[in-house]
Amino acid sequence: MRNFEIINIKDTRSGFGEALLELGKTNPKVVALCADLTGSLKMDAFADAFPDRFFQVGIAEANMMGIAAGLTIGGYIPFTGTFANFSTSRVYDQIRQSIAYSQKNVKICASHAGLTLGEDGATHQTLEDMGMMKMLPGMTVINTCDFNQTKQATLAIAKHEGPVYLRFGRPKVPNFMPEDFEFTIGKALHLVEGTDVSIFAIGHLVWHALEAAKELKKQGISAEVINIHTIKPIDEKAILKSVEKTGCVVTAEEHQINGGLGDSVGQVLARNLPAPIEYVAVMDRFGESGKPEELLEAYGLDAVHIIAAAKKAVTRN
Repeated sequence: MRNFEIINIKDTRSGFGEALLELGKTNPKVVALCADLTGSLKMDAFADAFPDRFFQVGIAEANMMGIAAGLTIGGYIPFTGTFANFSTSRVYDQIRQSIAYSQKNVKICASHAGLTLGEDGATHQTLEDMGMMKMLPGMTVINTCDFNQTKQATLAIAKHEGPVYLRFGRPKVPNFMPEDFEFTIGKALHLVEGTDVSIFAIGHLVWHALEAAKELKKQGISAEVINIHTIKPIDEKAILKSVEKTGCVVTAEEHQINGGLGDSVGQVLARNLPAPIEYVAVMDRFGESGKPEELLEAYGLDAVHIIAAAKKAVTRN
């Protein structure tokens, strides 16, 4: 496995913006829609380059989803852009009825997800969105960890036929995934080999999992780190192969404990290979205002808490 180090510090939403512009240049069927947050979603470059393929719908998210569904009938590949809270909770009925039920080829791209939205507080910090979206039949659900992976994922979902929920964030975070790492929907990435505990992480917590693995190694615990970027369809083979070796599990996510990555991994293990599992997630709480890193610490979502969960899992094995 590679030695993962920080390449630079960049926000994941910029990875989405760069890839969207690239798609605009290479695929004339790609169109974009935004709900009055073009700058926040980094969709400006696409809007400037392809004004006839960009639709600013204003603060009318439900209408945006309906328009996107309609555009697919003409063979277009619509990418919708707004905050994760407005991409899911505010428009769940429209997504269910107009997109998921009829398997429309809409790419729902959601920025400012999780606690790391920061100072905007609980009303904007959606922590249940992946659970909501993964329950919709046929919906692919992806949560990327850094700039490079977000860019790769955006390019990949354009080739995927069917609805996709792509979740990314607002703050600048470590960019550590190499550009040449192939992004395949539904195929997890082994980042660190280990024998004592499997750490399955998603989104911003992948970097924290890598940091935790370094410290655990110093303490004599060999932790395997796997980037589960696609929560649905989840890579059951990768999960089972890892747990057959280690015998115990930690899941790490910037999401409610109910309905997220931990639930998905737990289902896989319950059906195939029961094993001790510890969860690093938001424990049935709403968010609050604060700086992103401070919130991750306060809610138990940083490397320190992953280390503690790993030690507990090992003792239960």
